Amino acid sequence: MSLIPSFFGGRRSNIFEPFSLDVWDPSRDFSFPEFPGETSAIVNTRMDWKETPEAHVFKADLPGLKKEEVKVEIEDDRVLQISGERNVEKEDKNDTWHRIERSSGKFSRRFRLPENAKMDQVKASMENGVLTVTIPNVEVKKADVKSIEISG
Repeated sequence: MSLIPSFFGGRRSNIFEPFSLDVWDPSRDFSFPEFPGETSAIVNTRMDWKETPEAHVFKADLPGLKKEEVKVEIEDDRVLQISGERNVEKEDKNDTWHRIERSSGKFSRRFRLPENAKMDQVKASMENGVLTVTIPNVEVKKADVKSIEISG
């Protein structure tokens, strides 16, 4: 029995069952043209990109994925692409699902890299569901300053 009326599409929630609260998610019903007809996990693939003096470091949260299910590619025009697929859990006829919130489907993220990235020295590792891609920076050589003695 619902005790709290919801203003989101006529859905109702039960205050005594905290995990039954349905909150409107604006990205839930979007479809992405890159992978039409599939539930896309692209919205849930969270990425961080930081630049240190030594490198560009990308981190992606990919819980439950193995490194074999993820691709890291560099395109000629200085684009880093991270893609993969989360598979849907197999359904058993005897199972009764109460809620499905984990996303599944293909995902892809692309980043144009700056000129100071060493494209030939990209390294990637995956640990505890976190993919880390490290791209070293080109060393900026400081101009040698030579003092010239003024005669006269």
